[in-house]
Amino acid sequence: MSKYYPPVYGESNFHCPICHVYAKQSWAYLEFQGSTNRSPFTYSKCDHCQKLSYWYKERMIVPSEAPVPSHHEDLPASCIDDYNEARDIAARSPKAAAALMRLVIQKVIFALGQPGKNINDEIGSLVKAGMPVEVQQALDYCRVIGNNAVHPGEISIDDDPSIAYSLFEMVNFVVEDRITKPKKIAELYRKLPEGALKAVEKRDCKNGNCA
Repeated sequence: MSKYYPPVYGESNFHCPICHVYAKQSWAYLEFQGSTNRSPFTYSKCDHCQKLSYWYKERMIVPSEAPVPSHHEDLPASCIDDYNEARDIAARSPKAAAALMRLVIQKVIFALGQPGKNINDEIGSLVKAGMPVEVQQALDYCRVIGNNAVHPGEISIDDDPSIAYSLFEMVNFVVEDRITKPKKIAELYRKLPEGALKAVEKRDCKNGNCA
């Protein structure tokens, strides 16, 4: 999964919010006829798709989506609608988006073989099963931020919307590590010659690890 560079006011390169390609951006002010004052409205033009994104006082207003990445291609189907809804409202209501992303994490954990009811306990179960600490931290990050969106806590999402925006990247990281990488390895492994696969199976059974 390649790194996502969100749209940032004045930056010369970022992932276009329209075509989603990392591309050069050209900036200009929207001029009003007869006005001598510099307009608070600006636009960025994507060098790849040639389409415009409009900004007001350094904040992107069209498209209205927050500067967060699209969902990972391997995100479970049950999560996609919630992810996209959170992405659509993140700019207007970071707290609501964070609450939805907590639900997404709950569904991802269910897809990883857990009941999907008590996130904290189930993260612990995944850790016991050998989940890397980096993934545990990503899951706990999403859990804690999501809980603060639903219940008042020490983290103020309204004061710092970037906290909510970071959940999208964290979810995609978890999907890449726990779903995409094992799938790719399994696909490559299945391409081994049948004789080699049987030899591995025989070795594992000899060691008491028969499937």
